[in-house]
Amino acid sequence: MAAGYAEILRTRHAARLLAGTLTGRLPNATAAIAIVFFVRAEGGSYSLAGALTAVYGVATAVGQPLLGRAVDLYGQPRVMLPASVLSALAMVVPAAVGIRPAGVAYAAVLVAGLATPPLEGGLRALWPSVLKREDQVHTAYAMDAIAQEVMFTVGPLLVTVSIALWSPAAALVLINALGVVGALSVVLSRPSRTWRSAPREAHWLGALRSPGLLALLGSFFFVGLALGAIIVAASAYADDHGSDTIYGWLMAGNGLGALLGGLVYGARQWSGAPEKRLRILVALLAVGYLPLTLVPGLPAMAALTVVSGLFLAPSIACAFIVVDRHAPRGTVTEAFSWLVTAFGVGTALGTAAAGPAVELGGTGASFAVAGGGGIAALVVLLATQRVLAAPAGSRQVVGVDENDRNRAVEPGFSSGHQA
Repeated sequence: MAAGYAEILRTRHAARLLAGTLTGRLPNATAAIAIVFFVRAEGGSYSLAGALTAVYGVATAVGQPLLGRAVDLYGQPRVMLPASVLSALAMVVPAAVGIRPAGVAYAAVLVAGLATPPLEGGLRALWPSVLKREDQVHTAYAMDAIAQEVMFTVGPLLVTVSIALWSPAAALVLINALGVVGALSVVLSRPSRTWRSAPREAHWLGALRSPGLLALLGSFFFVGLALGAIIVAASAYADDHGSDTIYGWLMAGNGLGALLGGLVYGARQWSGAPEKRLRILVALLAVGYLPLTLVPGLPAMAALTVVSGLFLAPSIACAFIVVDRHAPRGTVTEAFSWLVTAFGVGTALGTAAAGPAVELGGTGASFAVAGGGGIAALVVLLATQRVLAAPAGSRQVVGVDENDRNRAVEPGFSSGHQA
């Protein structure tokens, strides 16, 4: 199982790009917990902490596809490094001056979110030029999804350790400094410096003019909604059982399931159209969410959270392939960034919807929101089978190393598509 991942990590530049991207994304992965701890330490209310976190999240959702389009037009270094520095400096402002006046804090998190560099989409655009073979790229997508689970586990731990050793303000500065270091490592690498998007047709909609991509974004909005609902529902379950630590166990179980599922999925080669495989994976994901509504005792519930996570990373990894196939020529980074945005907005709305569900129907009802999100994601894929049909005809390279522009693509390998 590990042989495929080891082969990729031994490929020149691959380990550096993966590690740099994960480090560069730490500010985004830890923003919610870092902001909440900082605001509370400064004497601010939970309402202010939640509002600042929401502003950051919305700003990030808006900024990712816009910066992704800029990357496709101007290359990675000229966009990602300045954006990373600007985002970090903006987050340092409240760390230096505090949360008063509140307008300064709101402006700072707004700029930080808008300037968050699209490293996630950028890495996926680089994989084809780094790995060359289609099967390796697909395995890299799975490894990418697995690494996200690790990052979202290690990142909050790093924040809490930094707070314990120094202070919430120091943690905010450290995390954002690491983000700049990670982005710098990526953009100074040869693949990032030499990557250029394929020529694109000028169109104000950019990647969103692809019906297949729109269908995928609609589905993963609901996948994100389901995950956001689980975050709130797990907290409600912990409250019901009188122990905050239960929340950690349940979320760890969900992450463990995603990790195991991603490892298994990426360890083998898959035949057939990825669009069909994605429907199967999302169907299994939805089925895994439904038993959570039973809210059994802790041992059974912990086991169910593991099951609920099994098909998350495989679904995300398969979605990466589908994005690659349906994004219009020359819009690959923007397209991947739109997937990040759709998932993030869905997660935010899932947390918002699960709260009232707890108050109206109890913990089981909040888990039902997650189940409904999984079902809705599947319905979108089933309803859009025609537009998600595998693109016909020859494929085109979506992003190339400028030294490889005249090199023929390996038979059977496509890192692009026709719009």
